[in-house]
Amino acid sequence: MSVSEWRRGPIGLDAERWATRRPCRTVLIVVHTVTSGQRLMDAVHLMENDLRVQVFFTQAPDEFGTGVPEFLAGLGAARLPWEQATRLEFDLAIAASYGGVHELHAPLIVMPHGAGHGKLVARRAGRAAGGRAVYGLDAQRLVHDGALVPAALVLAHRDDRRELARSCPEALPVAQVAGDPSCDRLVASLERRPSYQVALGAGDGRKLVVVTSTWGARSLLGSRPDLWPRLLAELPVEEFHVVTLLHPNVWHGHSELQVRSWLADYLRRGLSLVPPESDWRGVLAAADWVIGDHGSVTAYAAVTGVPVLLGGFPGADVNPDSAQALLGKAAPKISARGSLRRQLLRAAAEFSPERHRPVVERLTSEPGRFNRNMRQVIYRLLRLRQPSTVPVTRPVQAPHLMRRAGGGR
Repeated sequence: MSVSEWRRGPIGLDAERWATRRPCRTVLIVVHTVTSGQRLMDAVHLMENDLRVQVFFTQAPDEFGTGVPEFLAGLGAARLPWEQATRLEFDLAIAASYGGVHELHAPLIVMPHGAGHGKLVARRAGRAAGGRAVYGLDAQRLVHDGALVPAALVLAHRDDRRELARSCPEALPVAQVAGDPSCDRLVASLERRPSYQVALGAGDGRKLVVVTSTWGARSLLGSRPDLWPRLLAELPVEEFHVVTLLHPNVWHGHSELQVRSWLADYLRRGLSLVPPESDWRGVLAAADWVIGDHGSVTAYAAVTGVPVLLGGFPGADVNPDSAQALLGKAAPKISARGSLRRQLLRAAAEFSPERHRPVVERLTSEPGRFNRNMRQVIYRLLRLRQPSTVPVTRPVQAPHLMRRAGGGR
């Protein structure tokens, strides 16, 4: 994206000359990937209606940053090139990942971009032997040149402080247990389940089977691509509708054309595909069953009160003290043998929401209170009095499907 395509904002040496509202506290939203950008919008909404605050966005360096320019353009926001953002001072910056954030000149809030801190740092050649750290709670990311990077580290659960005390104790004073926005919004969205099902093509009485995959070779799509043809062959179309939800890194790492190409035959046979810009939480809220892997979306499915089955689960990559690990123990595994229809019906007959209670309780220790807690953190660092309104947790927008080649869904 050329510099001329960035939306200029009231910041810099001549900002006072033409800014309509002044002075404003300036907040920089640091977007590394589409996934982190979607997450950060839950924080951005907490500053709505506040004429004292001007929000800017920038794309930070990340190997999975493909798709971020389009995401930011769709917001209609004031955007700054990274090179400019790292030269300016802001009253606050908020990120959901770590690349380059030590270059910013602002108090920084870092929040998780998924379900807590469920993944372990990948082993790479040359990395020291020993236990694998939990991604996002490790000193490698939280400390730069001996200095702690974030001014506030947002945690979804109080138990995350135990891992932080082990891996980066110097960050404990800035840790803030705020809860999880996606848990809260999923709960608020369940009342709209029927309308979400209609949006996904299952409002005709058929049951909705959501198949979700994270990214990488050990994901469901990477390790068990045979599951899709089995589902379409074994689930009667008059009873079931199958919808696939893929991590944005799959789309942006391989391209929309390639994803369509890989799934082309399945799409012709009735599979529906959710594009990466659609809100995945509405898809989960609509599901009658969720089949997934070790990714965050599968863990969040435990909130919805429907059976969750695992098509793959590489336990060695999962933080053993996470919601994902608890789900790996509680959820039934899809068997390569036997009818998938019978496996789904058996899972439904044997399911009780109590099975998922430990998972849900590990996702957040502040259920329903993320907005309140996160807004306190934001306004404390902005040195502003909080707005007098109560921050309401709203249902997500209805999801939509990828349009099929040639028009239509």
